[in-house]
Amino acid sequence: MKSLFDTVSYKCSKLVTKTYSTSFSLAVNMLSPSIRDGIHSIYGFVRFADEIVDSFHDYDKESLINDFENEYYKAIKTGISLNPILNSFQHTVKKYNITDDLIQAFLKSMKLDLVKSNYDTQTEYEDYIYGSADVVGLMCLKVFVAGKDQKYEQLKHEAMRLGSAFQKVNFLRDLKDDNLILNRNYFPGIDLNSFSESAKTAIINDIEEDFQIALQGIIKLPIEAKFGVYTAYIYYKKLLKKLKNTPYYEIGNSRIRVSNYTKAGLLAQSFVTYKLKLV
Repeated sequence: MKSLFDTVSYKCSKLVTKTYSTSFSLAVNMLSPSIRDGIHSIYGFVRFADEIVDSFHDYDKESLINDFENEYYKAIKTGISLNPILNSFQHTVKKYNITDDLIQAFLKSMKLDLVKSNYDTQTEYEDYIYGSADVVGLMCLKVFVAGKDQKYEQLKHEAMRLGSAFQKVNFLRDLKDDNLILNRNYFPGIDLNSFSESAKTAIINDIEEDFQIALQGIIKLPIEAKFGVYTAYIYYKKLLKKLKNTPYYEIGNSRIRVSNYTKAGLLAQSFVTYKLKLV
């Protein structure tokens, strides 16, 4: 039965989420059970594409990402893929009316990572973030609002700002690895050699503005999604605070993390805030 295979496919996407990101997996577990499968499937899709361009250095990355894209569109056309990650994702795309422009923008940014090392202008930087992060937030928003266009349009801007904030925090946290391992500089005009406290402060101020606007959208989310998204928001805000309190030269030499103990505390904090209807 196809339904049994779909169930297995979603479980595979859940396993990918749990294996690659304990923090995101924790946040998804705070969502209503009715929408968790959809979010797991989106994460599985974007994680596999990201792994291709970031991790599979001993393989033909261009062929792999092109095959991944072609197999996805084949799955959309036929309604099935023997790749369980693509099978669950195509099912979610159809169920929640995720538009193809979002998927194309995401794949475009992933492919840029194969050929582009520096983002020299603000426009290039913003275009990459839109494709790599904003549209992922919009895909998730489609699930949160059950594919309803009116609610989606009302929350679209805030969802994009949340996606931007998450991605920029990742860029700042991963500055060392992006530069030394992947040879990429996402922040215009900034690399390990030119990074400074003033540059760090400017980046953090930009991210804090994104978070401020994003919170207004989180408050308006359906009850099924609000607590889970707020949990992710609180985690990234904590990570940003740690980066803010870390000297710029330490960011360039190490990877800042939030401990599991702290994550548990953040979850408790989020739950209290949510129950008191402060968000």
